[in-house]
Amino acid sequence: MMGMNPRQMKKLMRQMGIKMEELEGVREVVIRLENREIILRDPAVTVITAQGEKSYQIVPGSEEVRQTLNISEEDIKLVMEQAGVDYDTARKALEETKGDLAEAILKLQE
Repeated sequence: MMGMNPRQMKKLMRQMGIKMEELEGVREVVIRLENREIILRDPAVTVITAQGEKSYQIVPGSEEVRQTLNISEEDIKLVMEQAGVDYDTARKALEETKGDLAEAILKLQE
């Protein structure tokens, strides 16, 4: 397929039942993992449909990896009860201690 002009390539892909569509105006794509997020800014996104299945091809303009911390409601309530503080204070303490319950409670009791 090397040397094939784009028009011929599109025709061949259409004959094979493959459709490609460029998404316009995409500002970012976020991939959320268990403990981090990957943010792809100003990406070129192409939707490829073949045999009824959609695939997305993403070429990022820039990439940022951000660590995330999932704090459960149960943990926040436990810190609130043990340290005698409000919701926001308990959550902030858990964020500062990276989710360590004992450390958050001790910190708030000081």
